[in-house]
Amino acid sequence: MEKNLLDRIVIDPKICHGKPCIRGTRIMVTVILDNLAEGMTPEEIVAEYPPLTIEDVRAAIAYAAMLAREEEIIPLGVLAA
Repeated sequence: MEKNLLDRIVIDPKICHGKPCIRGTRIMVTVILDNLAEGMTPEEIVAEYPPLTIEDVRAAIAYAAMLAREEEIIPLGVLAA
């Protein structure tokens, strides 16, 4: 994974309560991922949120992939409870 992609993600307690955001914006990574999950294309997301670029969308996906590789896995049944 290209390190420069992850440089686009910032976690700052003063911005969006410390939730991961795209650098220079208040657009949270979860907003991008939720839109992708709803079926929007990266191009549609960029059109909906003008400060974003396609590279920002790629960075959000890369960040999610990094988190998914973490060692400790939480069973999905626990989340639904």
